[in-house]
Amino acid sequence: MDIMALVDKLEDLVAEGKKVPLTSSVMINEERIFEIIDEIRASFPDEIKQARWIVKERQEMLDEAEKEASKILEEAQQKADELAAETEIARLAEEKATKTVEDARGKEREIRLGAEDYADEMLANLEVNLGKLLTAVQRGRDRLQGKAAEPRS
Repeated sequence: MDIMALVDKLEDLVAEGKKVPLTSSVMINEERIFEIIDEIRASFPDEIKQARWIVKERQEMLDEAEKEASKILEEAQQKADELAAETEIARLAEEKATKTVEDARGKEREIRLGAEDYADEMLANLEVNLGKLLTAVQRGRDRLQGKAAEPRS
């Protein structure tokens, strides 16, 4: 189950809890809270695997773009060397090689930035989800501690 859905379940469980008269405390089903927390823990590895996969994919995209840029640079240099004998042809080849290199660098930059944006977006989503989860867990703990701190009659 999605972590956010589990956090929503926690919030619902707290919201549905019975109010303790004359206090701001809520009585909740402790067993159900722990079950949901266990489900959340079981869901973490998938989120973490997803984040690692995104980072790996980003690196692979960067490596591929770098290889492509190197290949284009090598091809451009080779062509430029072959045409260097004639001045005008050499100049044209150098211009084309420069443009090809610039295009390759632009494409590499575009791919890299896209991959970084995608990885950042996924990690930001994960950060938000984990923050919400932490807040929900802290609220649950605070409420449980508030209940435990009350004097017993």
